[in-house]
Amino acid sequence: MTLPVHLVAAGALDAHTVGSLARLDGPEGRHAVVVRRTRVGERLVLADGAGRAVEGEVVHVERDLLDVRVDVVREDPEPSPRFVLVQALAKGDRDDQAVEAATECGVDEVVPWQAARSIVQWRGERGEKARRKWDAVLVAATKQSRRTRRPVLGPTSTTTDLVERARDAALVLVLHEDATEPLAAVALPEAGDVLVVVGPEGGIAPEEVAALEAAGARTVRLGSTVLRASSAGPAALAVLSAASRWR
Repeated sequence: MTLPVHLVAAGALDAHTVGSLARLDGPEGRHAVVVRRTRVGERLVLADGAGRAVEGEVVHVERDLLDVRVDVVREDPEPSPRFVLVQALAKGDRDDQAVEAATECGVDEVVPWQAARSIVQWRGERGEKARRKWDAVLVAATKQSRRTRRPVLGPTSTTTDLVERARDAALVLVLHEDATEPLAAVALPEAGDVLVVVGPEGGIAPEEVAALEAAGARTVRLGSTVLRASSAGPAALAVLSAASRWR
């Protein structure tokens, strides 16, 4: 059974070596003690979300903190190539579901996309609140899936922003129901960003597809069925991971 993972602030684990005591406090420490009921003698992992992690036994517990005696220190390198999910904003909680499942499937970055046909609009305080919610989903899914690297939440992007980024990416794959090229047959580059673009409920507008193709993107299909905005991205990431990381 895999050990529970708790995220700490960036840099908090830099000085720790085998034999040192690592403290988990604040909201995460309170969650470990009060919600998970972690006790002395149990083992867990502390991760900084950027690949550095320590593992050890809990030797001290208080109301909202605990101390871990470190016996393993590891650095998990950033995967190459990087998988980037460009997720169009969707109504309800479908985009939240996509972000959660994509994290579990190993996505390295998630980019919120204000597509032409997105019903939801991220503007002002509402937009900031929605971004904070996505970030919270990323954190929770990172811990649930026992990852030491949490996905980056990219800037909220317009189609113009996305086209600019597509020009610099190693590979851009636009999921489209009318595409003829199967995703499973695509060869991945050895390095760089691989963008997986998922449209909103109404689909990606033709002019958006044309603009992305002009920037070097390829339209691909997952299979014979049409997936929802909440499941298309994670399914695509699972296909890519099975062809590369999950061997």
